[in-house]
Parts: sequence; C-alpha cells; structure tokens
Amino acid sequence: MSTAEIGVIGLGTMGAALALNIADNGFDVAVWNRTAEKTQKFHEDAGDLASRITPTQTLEELVAALKEPRAIILMVPAGAAVDDQIAALRPLLGRDDMIIDAGNANFHDTNRRVREAGDLPFLGIGVSGGEEGARFGPSIMGGGKRVYWDRVAHILEAISAKHDGQPCATWMGEDGAGHFVKAVHNGIEYADMQMIAEVYGIMRDGLSMTSTAIAETFAKWDKGPLRSYLIEISGKVAAATDPATGQPMLDVIVDAAGQKGTGRWTVIEAQHLAAPIPAIEAAVVARNLSSQRDARAAGEALFGTAPRHMPHETLSLATLEQALIAGKILCYAQGFGMIEKASDAFGWALPLPAIAEVWREGCIIRSAMLDDMASALRENPDRNLMMAPKFAALLTDTHNALRQTVAQAALHGLALPALSSGLAYFDAMRTARGTANMIQGQRDFFGAHGFARMDGGEGHHGPWGS
Repeated sequence: MSTAEIGVIGLGTMGAALALNIADNGFDVAVWNRTAEKTQKFHEDAGDLASRITPTQTLEELVAALKEPRAIILMVPAGAAVDDQIAALRPLLGRDDMIIDAGNANFHDTNRRVREAGDLPFLGIGVSGGEEGARFGPSIMGGGKRVYWDRVAHILEAISAKHDGQPCATWMGEDGAGHFVKAVHNGIEYADMQMIAEVYGIMRDGLSMTSTAIAETFAKWDKGPLRSYLIEISGKVAAATDPATGQPMLDVIVDAAGQKGTGRWTVIEAQHLAAPIPAIEAAVVARNLSSQRDARAAGEALFGTAPRHMPHETLSLATLEQALIAGKILCYAQGFGMIEKASDAFGWALPLPAIAEVWREGCIIRSAMLDDMASALRENPDRNLMMAPKFAALLTDTHNALRQTVAQAALHGLALPALSSGLAYFDAMRTARGTANMIQGQRDFFGAHGFARMDGGEGHHGPWGS
C-alpha cells in the first residue's frame, strides 16, 4: 500500500540521519539502500520511529510504497553515482514524480541534470550540518523550479533547523542555485576552520600553551562575539584526551587535512566569476600543503624549524580574539560577494539576506554574527558586507589586532595563509588608488593592450613603442 510521503535512497551516515529526522517529524518515509542488509538493520535500529519507516528491498518496492505524486531524496555520493541512480529510477516513475539530489553535487552537474530532466520534476538541494544536523535539523538550500520546491517545502522546512522558530530552509533559485550556495558555504567553512587552526598554531607553537589552556580560551571566546559552532567544537577538540595514550587528542592526530572537493569547486568558480575570495583560496591551498608531509619534513631539515616561541607579551589572547573576529568578517564578506557575482552571472536573483538567515542554525558555519549579517544584507544587499555600519565598526576596532597578529607570526615563522590573505584583502579594499596602473603599463609595453588614462579616455598607449 502506498503510504509513505517521501522516499530516501542511500542509508549512509547522512542518509540514515535524514530519514530518521523525517520520521521524527511525523512523516512516513520509505527507504532503500543498494545493500539490503543495511536497509533491514537501519529499520531494526530505528526504535520507536520504525513504524513510520518502510524498508524496501528493490527500487520497484520503494516506488510502490510512495504516495503520488512521489518525491524521492537521493543521499548518494556526488558524481557518477547520482547519474546512475537517476537513470535506474526514472523509468519507474511517473511524469509528476520528483527526484531530489541532496548530496554535495557540483552545481554545474545540477544544472545539467535539470536540463536533462526537462519537464520532469527535479530539485538539487544543499544540506549542511553533518550527521547531527541531518538527524536533528540541518540548514537546507533549495535549487530548481520554485513550484517543485513548494511541493516538498512543508517537509524540508519541518526537518530543518530553526532560529527563533524560523525554518533554516529556503528556496535559493533555479537550476543549481542551491548547490552553488552550499559550495560557497563550504568555502567559507574552509576559511573559518583554517583561521581557527592558525590561531591555534600561534597558541601552541608561539605561546607554548597547553591543550587545556587552549581549550579554555576557545570556550571563553565562544561566549563572546566569536560564538559559533566551529569555535565551540574547537574548544571541545582541544580539551579531549586520547583514550589509548592519555595524551591530548590533538597531539596524536596527523596534521594532514582531508577534503571532499567542495572548497576547491568554490575557488575554481570564483576565478570564472572574477570574484575575489583570497582567504578561501588560501584555506584550500593550506589543505593541499598539509598533505605534503614528507616535503614539509624535508624543508624543516634543510632550513630549520620555522615556528619559534614568542614572548607572551608579544601577542595577548585578547589580540588573537580580535584578529579572529576581523578575519571571520572578511571571509564571510568574500563569500557573500561571490554569491552576489554568481547571482548576476547566472540570473538567479539569489536572496542574500535569506541565505544568511538559513545559515544561522543547523549548518557548520552557524555563528552569532549571521543575524547581524542578515540585517546588513537586507539593508543593502549590493554593499560589500565589510562596508555595512555594524561590520565596518567592528573592523575599525579589530583590524590592527589582525595586522599585529600577522606581523608577529611572520617574524616568528608561523604560517597564517588565511589570516594574511584576509588582511591583504582588507588593505586592498580600502586603497582608492592601487598599483594596477603598473600592470597596465607592462601589458601595454609587451602587448600593446592599451590603457585608460586618469584624465579620461580608453585605449591609450605609452611612449615606449615609439
């Protein structure tokens, strides 16, 4: 009997958590996984929610278990697996039945899948929050035709995180708009994490602080302007002890950061859009560098150890906190600037204030600052976020701390790629006359590309060719 209101394909970590979330919010859900044993175990372990979950052994059973018009969420790895799943599923569905890709898809793939679907309902939605978010309330960024979003919005809004009762689930725009916004979210996440790691490095290597003291510092910062999920968990990570050795957990973790590609996609797309996101780019580069452990060890053997202890009076913890506040504002400003560029380029009319609101709860980059960011973007979505009065005042108060932090770190051999890039962005964005006139002169000298003159006119050439 067809009773389930929505289906979920893929019962990995995120898919299983999302299916339980759907059931927990009062919706009957049918599930299928290519490994039948996993489907059965998932149902057996669902406890009180099992009555709302219909396990199925074949795709045909899954389709038969759903009310019409059907809606099925794909929670499978991005790439070919999504295309394969769509190809297997489409022949079993009616013309009004909807497929929803909720994985970490490249938005270009989502654009293509929308075109291939034609008049058949298809959505690409970004879901952020990790396993806990998927289970208890993620941030959801919808993409595709608005009419398709509206069909399932009651479910997606119900299972999403809430901020003061407002669902953190919103339609972003046509085609791959939802997955694009999710990619930028992940780019900001990369930069935010990298900046926190850089400040951790100053505390560990520059100030010789213990993991306990570092944990206490993050816990204190989480009660102030930096209050956010990433600061909260950084304190918990620093406080943890390895059960096997009794050492601080951070001391036994290999210093090579993994990545699934979304941050890299953000950086690549930023270049196509001519959107300056240097802090995010630096964070992606830092992850790539982190994997080169042998080369870094060889460099240390050749040139000597880079990090050197700095006297405690060199940088106070209050200065580090202010530096991180400045860096965070600049990295978010870059991310929202990129979203605005994409909105114009792709004709999406992306709702910047609503994006900030969706990110206030449930997602990895949720932060106390996002409420004020949403307000600033509502006042003037075309203005660079760092120029909004609230954040301009914060940057005025904190940019010298960022400058002092970057300078002292450089003097003591501590690499701060993201914070340094954030500072360079800030200085470039407050310099009315930069140095690109030299570049234009060079381009004209070797390629006769021409330049604009300060006193007017385009296409001028210098005297060097005469």
